[in-house]
Amino acid sequence: MRVTIDEDACIGCGVCEAMCPEVFKVEGDKAKVINPEGCNGCNCQEVAESCPTQAIIIEA
Repeated sequence: MRVTIDEDACIGCGVCEAMCPEVFKVEGDKAKVINPEGCNGCNCQEVAESCPTQAIIIEA
């Protein structure tokens, strides 16, 4: 699995960081992926589905 963010779509709302701070961090007005392989503590697919702008991309 690989996690990325479409920075053009991201609005920096922080939902991803709140749900999975091991993978996402909001810096300024955009979220960044700090662990692109994901983590064991969250469901990255669920985080992606919670993104209001669908900016999180999960690749198999």
